[in-house]
Amino acid sequence: MIRRTFLSLCASFGAIAPFGLLAQTSSEPLLYKPGILGDYLGRGATVFLDFKASWCTTCAAQTRVMDKLKAERPAYAQNIIFIDVDWDTYGRSQFATRMRIPRRSTLVVLKGDDELGRIVADTREEKIRDLMDAALTAATAR
Repeated sequence: MIRRTFLSLCASFGAIAPFGLLAQTSSEPLLYKPGILGDYLGRGATVFLDFKASWCTTCAAQTRVMDKLKAERPAYAQNIIFIDVDWDTYGRSQFATRMRIPRRSTLVVLKGDDELGRIVADTREEKIRDLMDAALTAATAR
């Protein structure tokens, strides 16, 4: 009887454990798909959206800066949900329109119903660090 209960609990935990985790375990961002943003915001996560295109040099420069900052301060990747939004797919979507995203190379931080900040086409490390710090502060506030 004890063995059966133990196995049932292990199976249950294995099925639900991934859904309880808010932070990413990797520095690799998630890819946007409809519904993902609401899922994470609904669970109280702080979300960092990166509207980018593979051919965009400004986007690539922003990514290099963010990768550098995440490497220097692992708390970013541990506490913030980073989501890449493909501009070529979603740039003219209702989602981007509702969020008033003017162009690719736009970075936006959200928590709950609030926008905590945004950067448009800026690659300066200090500006991106400030935005990531704001996201980290919101993510770790209790």
